Amino acid sequence: MSQSDFLYPENPRRRQEVNHLHQQLLDCLSDSFHATNKLIEVLNMHLGCNLASIEMKRDGTIKENCDIIIQAIMKIQTYLQKVDEALKDKLEPTLYRKLQDIKERETDKIAIVQKVISVILGEATSAASAVAVKLVGSNVTTGIINKLVTVLAQIGASLLGSIGVAVLGLGIDMIFRAILGAVEKMQLEAAIKSYEKHLVEFKSASEKYHHAITEVTNTVKHQMK
Repeated sequence: MSQSDFLYPENPRRRQEVNHLHQQLLDCLSDSFHATNKLIEVLNMHLGCNLASIEMKRDGTIKENCDIIIQAIMKIQTYLQKVDEALKDKLEPTLYRKLQDIKERETDKIAIVQKVISVILGEATSAASAVAVKLVGSNVTTGIINKLVTVLAQIGASLLGSIGVAVLGLGIDMIFRAILGAVEKMQLEAAIKSYEKHLVEFKSASEKYHHAITEVTNTVKHQMK
């Protein structure tokens, strides 16, 4: 036992806790990168988008990696907004309102979009219409994406933001030292509480985001059969 552990007997437990929380954060970040790249792939293939995939910056901080995902999502949202504006311009008002109506069947919404999507994209398939319905005509999906962006921004601005991602692959003692280097010792408990608070929201937002993107890809596969 080190002298600091003798003076602060809770340190070994805190090291284990910090390591566990770090790993959970890394898992959520990794899932969000993966889901975002799946979404980019679908948009590039079916909606004529031209977005580059994103990669986790292993030598960067948590904030830098949160910002990479946020920027990618903002580009996606900008493109989807253009598609939405085009649909609003090409469709009759009553038909456009049906796209926003949660009571309308998804198959009916796809049929509505199919009427004009080829005019918007030049050439389009039923899969493209399905993607547009899932991402443009769904306030639920939009809300899920917005929630993830909010949570990522909060994490980046928190005590955790300045901690390097690379330490996640190191030993417990190295992670503990990295945390102590990023925050004052007296703030360590606050940092742990910050992890716990943000992870609850991040896990929920990340899981919903991943589920929403999986729904989009599954719908595309169904349309292409």
